[in-house]
Amino acid sequence: MRRRSFIQQGAALTTMLGVPRVVRATADNAFAPKPDAWRTFEVTTRVEVASGGAAAKAWIPIPSFTAADWIRVDDNTWNTTGDVVEVKRDPRWGVQMLHVDWRAGTATIITMRSRVTTRDRSTDFTSSQSAPALSAAERALYTSATEFLPTDGIVRERAQSIVSGSTTEVEKARRIYEWVVDNTFRRASTRGCGLGDIRFMVETGDFGGKCADINGLYVALARASGLPARDLYGIRVAPSRFGYASLGAKTSDITKAQHCRAEVFLDRFGWVPVDPADVRKVALEEPPGNLSMNDPHVVAARKTLFGAWETNWIAYNSGHDIRLPDSTGDPLPFLMYPQAEVAGVRSDSLDAATFKYAIHSRELSTSS
Repeated sequence: MRRRSFIQQGAALTTMLGVPRVVRATADNAFAPKPDAWRTFEVTTRVEVASGGAAAKAWIPIPSFTAADWIRVDDNTWNTTGDVVEVKRDPRWGVQMLHVDWRAGTATIITMRSRVTTRDRSTDFTSSQSAPALSAAERALYTSATEFLPTDGIVRERAQSIVSGSTTEVEKARRIYEWVVDNTFRRASTRGCGLGDIRFMVETGDFGGKCADINGLYVALARASGLPARDLYGIRVAPSRFGYASLGAKTSDITKAQHCRAEVFLDRFGWVPVDPADVRKVALEEPPGNLSMNDPHVVAARKTLFGAWETNWIAYNSGHDIRLPDSTGDPLPFLMYPQAEVAGVRSDSLDAATFKYAIHSRELSTSS
């Protein structure tokens, strides 16, 4: 068995708190996240590759995204029976993953524990904030195109039509947000978080999907209009403190609670949180379900999720088109789920029962 620890940025955490009680959203429980208390979560990912005794490999996304104002990674540790265990980093996006190799005939198990501290976010658009400027390299990266996230052709045409006449960056970013909310819908039958194949969506006019599709569309349109933007791929770790049943983890078992969010960079405000996909999730899933866009819960979510997040969620990374090291398989549009290969064949990362992985969370502490 092996154990290794890295990215130690915080003091040891000792207090364990219970999972927060889920409260229904009401008019008296306004959806108004703000950056107050920091909360620390422990996320445990256990993977047991169903290899049938064959040689196997696994790639586990490591929480590695940090931002001084809202998220820090305190610790990542693991135990595994793997013969080779390495932390790998995507050279373009900085995506970190734990790469494990097992020889034939060995037990194929790995457990990773991560401690991440985070807090809610809110942007005050009425006054400029002291945000550091993006470097030329960062601006180029976050306006660039990828295979699944194009910014040319019909995507650029669509973006230009949406922002035409805008006079400020905020107006551009908001117009794209409102357009995405108005023109997309959450498709319950979409597997996982969707594919994030934005070119297909725009070319076909099929704007249904889940968070990787809807928030990916926002990022592509923002980049195509000249605004730096990025998807953040992560997982929900706790219920909503504002009573939204659809916007939080329902239990400590978060195996299927993956969610990606988006950010757009505005020169006066820095990285601004947006989440049009969760507006559509509220409309479809908030009890009793299939709410109209005029329902107060949807209206509140729409207003809040341009510029604010409730951070009962942690980010793994912000990378696109990820090639798994030492894999002959195709690149992934993003790395948000554990991945594995058995005898060179890629496992279905969305079939947690067959693949045999489970993810659990618990809140450790809250501090001012």
